[in-house]
Amino acid sequence: MNSIEPLHKRFPKIPIERRAYAFLIDFVAVWLTSSFAGRYPLLQMVVFLLLWLAMRVILVSNNKGQSVGRWAMDIKVIDAKYSKIPGLVTLGKREGILGFCALLAMIGLNIGLANGISMLLLIAPLLADCGVAISDPDAQQAFHDRVAKTITIPTRRGFSLDLRVKRWVAQLRRRVQK
Repeated sequence: MNSIEPLHKRFPKIPIERRAYAFLIDFVAVWLTSSFAGRYPLLQMVVFLLLWLAMRVILVSNNKGQSVGRWAMDIKVIDAKYSKIPGLVTLGKREGILGFCALLAMIGLNIGLANGISMLLLIAPLLADCGVAISDPDAQQAFHDRVAKTITIPTRRGFSLDLRVKRWVAQLRRRVQK
């Protein structure tokens, strides 16, 4: 690749909402699975981190850059320098940062409204990490993407869940109006 043009300009951008939905699908899947160890908070945290790394590192490296959430939303992760699926170390770095922020968010959501300030403080690192992508309209790279030097790009391989839901809602609205 001898192009001077930055890589993020050569690929179409993914709307922030789609990235958020993909993250939310993965987060809820791991959170619900780890909640079976709910009586033991420390065990729940360890299970959460292990499942997060399994789903977002091992699965992604074996599934063409897609986790379950990214597959559902037609997104994949690539290495910004080489335009290929990142290696385990790069994915581990990326998902280590994001997984830690997600773990703190899970703890905050488990606390819930019983202690609202603690919940907000524990969710804040995740919001700050992803807020970097919102504040950068050109590259739309979150903090974990910048550290690991990765980008998310659209792909044809997936379920197109967002498009299917829009179609279902449109059909439902047409049926209700009749």
